[in-house]
Amino acid sequence: MTATTIQAAGSELDVPYEGLRETATADFARDGFIHLSGVLSPETIAAYEPTITSEVIRLNTQHLPLAERDTYGKAFLQVTNLWQHNDKVRELVFSSRLAGIAAKLLGVHAVRLYHDQALYKEPSGGITPWHADQYYWPLSSDRCLTIWLPLQETPLEMGPLAFARGSHNFSYGRDLPISDDSEAKLKQVVADQRFEDVVDPFALGDASFHRGWTFHHAGPNRGTVPRRVITVIYMDADIRVAEPTNDNQAADRDWMPGTEIGQVPDTPVNPVLYGGRAA
Repeated sequence: MTATTIQAAGSELDVPYEGLRETATADFARDGFIHLSGVLSPETIAAYEPTITSEVIRLNTQHLPLAERDTYGKAFLQVTNLWQHNDKVRELVFSSRLAGIAAKLLGVHAVRLYHDQALYKEPSGGITPWHADQYYWPLSSDRCLTIWLPLQETPLEMGPLAFARGSHNFSYGRDLPISDDSEAKLKQVVADQRFEDVVDPFALGDASFHRGWTFHHAGPNRGTVPRRVITVIYMDADIRVAEPTNDNQAADRDWMPGTEIGQVPDTPVNPVLYGGRAA
């Protein structure tokens, strides 16, 4: 890859995305997720994937063989806030193009960073159990979402993310951490409530966005290479830190360091990535 190609890839990160339908915000509010094509070019993915992968390898702390891990451990290797460790990863995580999509889907004037997270599902890696992300987030509203950006083509055999359409409006199951228990209970809920379980392959450059309370899961990786994904969690720039409702939320406050309950998490590690604070 030439220096010119790398520079072009970097510049795309701050060019507005033109692929949103006029109904995208309403569709996202109704369904709780959206799968978008061509969010980034294959060239941009190729420019950033090697760095992200090398940082995951360097920072990963999970060294048990797959057979010795629990269900969650078999789902993927995960490393959080890679942007703090590598300036090139920071370019991708801080992309105004990606943050702009998030703001438009949420219908807010601005979004700030909660944290990033790399999720690498190894070959023969297991399922990702049904769960809702916002169980872990001590935030005052549901105006928050995650982008799920695969770093390779992701056919069905590699376990792309799947969503229960409309489940973000259903309150049962919001007290369940990701586990065998959440897999069993939410799988039953999805069937009983007749939520459509939507799964599609991802072309290189595709990405999905899902709300914090949307139930989602993924199949195992039956491929021969890791399913490499970088995620970024965005929140309404005016959201506030909420009183934790479980121990996981108490621990997750570490991603908003130095904040107090009721404060906007306006910290150096939670910058506004698109738009500005309301006056």
